[in-house]
Amino acid sequence: MKMVPILILSGFLGSGKTTFLTRMLDDCLKKGIRPAVIMNEVGDVNLDGQLVNAEVPMSEMLSGCICCTIRGDLAMETRRLIDEASPDLILVEATGVANPIEILDAITEAAMLTPIEIRAMITVVDAAHFLQRSRNGKGKTYRLMTDQIRCASMLVLNKSDLAGAEELKEIRKRLTELNPFAPIVTTAHCEMDEAVWRRVLAGKDEAGALDRLLAGQRERFAPDASGERRCEHEHGDGHSGHHHSYDHVMVCSHYFPKPVDDRRLERVMKELPAGVYRAKGIFTSSETGERVMFQYAYRQLELIPIRPQGQVQDVAVFIGEHFSEQALLGQLKEAMKSS
Repeated sequence: MKMVPILILSGFLGSGKTTFLTRMLDDCLKKGIRPAVIMNEVGDVNLDGQLVNAEVPMSEMLSGCICCTIRGDLAMETRRLIDEASPDLILVEATGVANPIEILDAITEAAMLTPIEIRAMITVVDAAHFLQRSRNGKGKTYRLMTDQIRCASMLVLNKSDLAGAEELKEIRKRLTELNPFAPIVTTAHCEMDEAVWRRVLAGKDEAGALDRLLAGQRERFAPDASGERRCEHEHGDGHSGHHHSYDHVMVCSHYFPKPVDDRRLERVMKELPAGVYRAKGIFTSSETGERVMFQYAYRQLELIPIRPQGQVQDVAVFIGEHFSEQALLGQLKEAMKSS
C-alpha cells in the first residue's frame, strides 16, 4: 500500500508556522507534488486557512487541540483526506499551544486507519521572543516552547532580521543545548534556499533526531503496570482530570458587525494588553471596502488585503494569557462606535 508522508509543523503562537506552510505548499505545487493540509486552532475560527492556496485540499480542526481534546478526530480527518484527495504529502499545522509529543502520539493513532509515515517534526522559533522567554527561564509558556524545541527534527530560527548578530549566537547556543540533534536553519519570513526545501520535502534527517524522538515517545507513552498509558500533562492538586498544555492560554473572539476604520483598529492593536501575544482577524475597510486580514504578534502588526475563499465573516481573535477579556472587548467596541 502507498505510504503517505506526514510533516508536522510545530512552534509557538506567532512564530511563523503559517508562513512556512504556505511557502512549502507553493513549492510543492511548482514541483508537481500534491499536498494536503490539516490546520488546528484552539479557537472556533481558522483565519490562517485563508492564506492557503485554494487548490490545496484542507481540513480544519477547530475549538480544541489535536494533542488531546480532539485527538480522536485527527485519525478520521487524515483518512478522509487520503481517501478523497489522494495527496502525495500531508502537512499538519498544529496550534501554537500544542504539546508536540502528544501530537506525535495522536498522529500515530491515524496509522491504525490508513498507511502513513511521519517524516519530520519541524519547529518554527521566533528568535526575539524565544530569547526574551529563555532569559527569564520561567512560566508555562517557556516550558511549552522548550518542549516544542526538544521534539523537533528540524528547527527553523525565524525572524532573524529582528535580532542582532550576538543575540543570534546566544539563541543558537540555547537551541543547541535544548536539542543538540536537530539542524538549525536561520530565516527571515521563513525564506529558505532550494537545498533546504529539498531536504524537508524528501524527509532527510541526517542527525536521526526523529528516530530518537519516536523511540523516546514509545518509552514515554508505554503502559504502566496497571495497563494505563502515562501522560505528561500537568495535574492539579485535588482535582480530577487533565490540565492540558494550553490551560493557561485564553482565546477571545469578536465579530465585527460593520466595516472598520483601519486607523482606529491600528490604534486598538497598539494599546493591547501585554498579555495578548497573538491576534489575527479579517475586517472590511470602511475607507476602501476591501477585505483585509491582520496578523499581530509581539507588538508587530501586519495588514494584508485578501479575497476570501467562500463565505468568511469579519472577526478578530485574540490569544494570550492573564488579560481581561471584558476590558479588551469593551475597548474594541468603543473604538468601533464611530467607524
